[in-house]
Amino acid sequence: MERLLILNPGSTSTKLAVFDGEEPLFVESMTHTAEELAPFDCVADQYEFRRDLVLDCLKQHDIPLESLTAVVSRGGLLTPIQAGAYEVNDDMVWQLKNKPQNEHASNVGAMIARSISLQLGIPAYIYDGVTVDELLPINKITGLPMLRRKGMGHNLNTRAAAMRYARENGKAYEDITVIVAHLGGGISVNLHHNGKIEDFINDEEGPFSPERAGGLPMFDVIKMCFSGEYDYKSMMKLVKSKGGLLAHLGPTDSRDVEQMIRGGDEHAKLVYDAMILNIAKNIGKVAPGVCGKVDAILLTGGIAYSQYVTSEIEKRVSFIAPVVVYAGEDEMRSLALGGLRVLRVIDPDDILPFPLGPVPAFAAAGPFPLLGGRKAAVDGAGLFLYNKEGAGFAPPDLEMKRMIGRH
Repeated sequence: MERLLILNPGSTSTKLAVFDGEEPLFVESMTHTAEELAPFDCVADQYEFRRDLVLDCLKQHDIPLESLTAVVSRGGLLTPIQAGAYEVNDDMVWQLKNKPQNEHASNVGAMIARSISLQLGIPAYIYDGVTVDELLPINKITGLPMLRRKGMGHNLNTRAAAMRYARENGKAYEDITVIVAHLGGGISVNLHHNGKIEDFINDEEGPFSPERAGGLPMFDVIKMCFSGEYDYKSMMKLVKSKGGLLAHLGPTDSRDVEQMIRGGDEHAKLVYDAMILNIAKNIGKVAPGVCGKVDAILLTGGIAYSQYVTSEIEKRVSFIAPVVVYAGEDEMRSLALGGLRVLRVIDPDDILPFPLGPVPAFAAAGPFPLLGGRKAAVDGAGLFLYNKEGAGFAPPDLEMKRMIGRH
């Protein structure tokens, strides 16, 4: 039976699990305080800190490294990719360390996975990565032609929540229309329609969150950038890890903020309610993409455990569609099942030449062919194998397509 190590680094936590097949042996979440992360200038600098925590946790649970079959991590901020599984290699790690699309804790996950896979001689994968981009062309356009909106964020958890809603209502994922708000250390809102995430609002333009600044007044941001007080790294750190509730109130844990509110802190209540209102506003922003014809609004992520937050959001958005709460996340199981699909279904010897055209656009735009790396990507269309020469393609049968492409 396969034994998988599952890694899911978040902005304020490192989650890990070990699965024997489909069954978890343990799932653990290690929370990181703002003080613990303060010494690190960027996410890549947290690699050794988080890797050592992972290895120590495995020892505490008496899991020998040699017993692992594969490592599966939440994907980092690569160039735009399609949904599915990608093999982690040195080229991927190089980009996540040196040229990531943005700062994100999941960048470290692939680095840790690669380190362990090399040590043991086992494969490592990412699945439904952060930069899965399925936005409709109309949703990419901005007021400047050189700047385009991206579908970058909590793809794994929001897709898992949408698929859970579909299963519970006896429908296929492709047949539902839902808005999903992920409420965690980062907050994002996206629209699922026709089996894809057609619109996406992430923390670059959306609500502020426990530690991220979210959308900001653009003219004032430009002034800050040219004030001489900040360089690129310090500005990125300010908006990505020193904004939001942390900047206003100090704590990044929403439970601590709610405790402040119960203690009579009126400023804490004002800031917290502003965050909630921002979430509701952004839920409303994606509804016009389907002319308001939404089956449900799903609230997921760690903050969705808060009845105060979910009830306040529901009051403001239930005119659009019913609100369903899936507190927490199914990310660990989703990652495990994604890894199992690759291990059980894919045979690299079955890859055939792709004779019907050039390398798919999303592959040609990526760094892997240019760096000469080798990367496997599994999505609803099949298995792609990229290298300097081009691509290979193995079309799956319908069952394989269902299992691999859309879990």
